[in-house]
Amino acid sequence: MSERKHVIILGGGITGLAAAFYVQKYAKETGKSITFSVIEASNRLGGKIDTIKEDGFVLERGPDSYLARKTVMTELVKDVGLGDDLVSNETGQAYILHNMKLHPIPEGAVMGIPTKVMPFATTPLFSVAGKARAGLDLVLPKRKDSQQDISVGHFFRRRLGDEVVDRLIEPLLSGIYAGRIDRLSLQSTFPQFVETEKKYRSLILGMKKTQPKQEKTPIAKKKKKGAFLTLKGGLSSFIEALSKAVPEENIKTGVSVKAVELLEDGAYSVMMEDGSVMTGDNVIVTTPYPITKKLFSKTVFPAGFHDTKPTSVATVAMSFNEEDVNFSLDGTGFVIAKSEKTSITACTWTSRKWPHTTPKGKVVLRCYVGRAEDQDIVHQSDEVILEKVLDDLKKIMGVDSHPEFYHVSRMIDSMPQYEVGHKEHVKKLRTAFQNELPGVRLAGAPYDGVGLPDCVNSAKEAVDSLFNR
Repeated sequence: MSERKHVIILGGGITGLAAAFYVQKYAKETGKSITFSVIEASNRLGGKIDTIKEDGFVLERGPDSYLARKTVMTELVKDVGLGDDLVSNETGQAYILHNMKLHPIPEGAVMGIPTKVMPFATTPLFSVAGKARAGLDLVLPKRKDSQQDISVGHFFRRRLGDEVVDRLIEPLLSGIYAGRIDRLSLQSTFPQFVETEKKYRSLILGMKKTQPKQEKTPIAKKKKKGAFLTLKGGLSSFIEALSKAVPEENIKTGVSVKAVELLEDGAYSVMMEDGSVMTGDNVIVTTPYPITKKLFSKTVFPAGFHDTKPTSVATVAMSFNEEDVNFSLDGTGFVIAKSEKTSITACTWTSRKWPHTTPKGKVVLRCYVGRAEDQDIVHQSDEVILEKVLDDLKKIMGVDSHPEFYHVSRMIDSMPQYEVGHKEHVKKLRTAFQNELPGVRLAGAPYDGVGLPDCVNSAKEAVDSLFNR
């Protein structure tokens, strides 16, 4: 069987560019003659990643960081020569807004699961009944059928009760997926909690036992290292380095793909909207799921998969003079319980969490708007969004001044919803492609995780599977 010669990569976001990098790396390591083309419909690369750099500010329009423990991203950052530019976040107290008051997240809470008794017992965030209900986790049996996928909400409500879920876990977890916690797939979003319950029965005991022990020495007083990483020059600097790591002539922007078809000789024909055609031996597809369905109209896609439309969110990054934002709370930001009547869903105190992004004497706040069940605000004008955000900040933090400048960034239909059964749907879809279109691989956020490292790893696995590594 002859080696595949040309790989066509659809999409120039982080997944597509990572796939191009790994194809090129494989060709260099093996000495095989493998070429590739990246086709991107828009006139820019990077997808959701978009950094604004002006007057000493480094502001992200999309994602601002990634989880450091997912090392595949760090490895790729180092591979493209940006290892020295990595910076971790400053740590500090995070808050939950409940009854229009900011409450510190109880010390020892891991993704909302309490691991320390006193901070949880004394917090005013929950009622006595709510705390008692959460304590039932210590005696409740584990699920008999742990392999059956259920919603994140169902899982945590059973173990810890509605109050802890609605006031703490839901605002923390739904912010990651911008989805409805009672429809999110547990197996596809937080499978580690399934394993914790299987092994320890109680989530509280399990999380307590698996947390690293704190040293009772002066070393323990050192500031905790942040769990997230970004780049000094913004995440767009990574996209620039990644795109420069492959030949410029291999990347085509402003080109929309119309359809992909399997030819009689086993090759694939990629037809563009402008009438041009490209032929390749393999295709790696990193486009959003609705687009992918249109490109492969003859393929049977699983019924019910991604039936729920991806959610849209918007962010508002605002710069103030330091003296105009007088709030005494120490920390990095807050999330908001769904019961609150606010337009914003969360606020990051960017200048504290990422000091390198903000000149001295300035404060940057980044607020998020748009909920899965109410996305109308995302589509309103910049001025209306800013007005509503400032109204909330005045009530919550006492901010009573207009920002020096602001940027509203919309991510329309950007968050695919991993609903119950997601993992099984992905398996069925990939099996169908393997049977009908064996030279095609699906990669990216619609399938394997929405975080940046998840997208990079999905690209890596797609390339590895093409070349049977």
